[in-house]
Amino acid sequence: MRERQTLEDGIGAVKSLTQALADNLELIAMGEEEGDDSIVAEAEDALRSMRGEVKARQVETLLSGEADTNDTYMEIHAGAGGTESQDWASMLLRMYTRWAERRRFKVEVLEVHDGEEAGVKSATVLIKGHNAYGWLKTESGVHRLVRISPYDSNARRHTSFASVWVYPVIDDSIVIEIPESEVRIDTYRSSGSGGQHVNTTDSAVRITHIPTGIAVACQAERSQHKNRAKAWEMLRSRLYEEELKKREAAANATESSKSDIGWGHQIRSYVLQPYQLVKDLRTGVESTSPSDVLDGDLDEFMEASLSHRISGSEGAAIADID
Repeated sequence: MRERQTLEDGIGAVKSLTQALADNLELIAMGEEEGDDSIVAEAEDALRSMRGEVKARQVETLLSGEADTNDTYMEIHAGAGGTESQDWASMLLRMYTRWAERRRFKVEVLEVHDGEEAGVKSATVLIKGHNAYGWLKTESGVHRLVRISPYDSNARRHTSFASVWVYPVIDDSIVIEIPESEVRIDTYRSSGSGGQHVNTTDSAVRITHIPTGIAVACQAERSQHKNRAKAWEMLRSRLYEEELKKREAAANATESSKSDIGWGHQIRSYVLQPYQLVKDLRTGVESTSPSDVLDGDLDEFMEASLSHRISGSEGAAIADID
């Protein structure tokens, strides 16, 4: 039913835009024939107003992958650098949370490993919303921050790295079999502030898939049983996402975006000092307002990277409608 609704919506939009285009072109021809400039101007304004909808529909055509309509998990991990990188990881967590809130997506925090002084060492969230995975899938990779450190008494400029990993939530129609002999299950005490239950029982669960080395963790629930079930669900999603990546790599002959958290592997740079610039190193898209980007204004970057992922050309972006 969800797929049918998506198809009906897309087909209906194309028919509506096609009819609106024909009607306005007819009005322009009529106005020119009768010498009525007001009719021509009104029809031209209507055509210009259609640009926004056409562009939005163009973006939607990029969200046609096998799991693009699904909800998504997002993991954020601080790189080397201690407090600096951990603070940067928490800034990324806030950025994506703000982006999701702008789209009225629901964000659930599944696991957070706080830093010793500030920030987070790692965090896992579940983002629920239509096309959540499709929008966020190109955000996987290393993100680099350059700024004057608030933790350096000498006010020196620091470079920090953090990685983002995105993988889709799988539904009941997708079966992923994982033999228990291939996993290691560890329990530990939940971390974080608040509640008498925290740090009193080993309710948090981490599951490691031994053949691939993939590890997932969940501490969102008070019950170890519920955390274990959620962790199993996350592991199946991770393995499914790995299979999707293999298929894409075979089709496009491109490398996986997952790499070391450090120099030479970043997908986007956020420079706050000595100048203000956010630049995507894959598409060339830039913003001179890092504060807006860090507050969740990411659509331009996501649209360009989705287009680039399909076309494979440098600086690819949605074409303007003339």
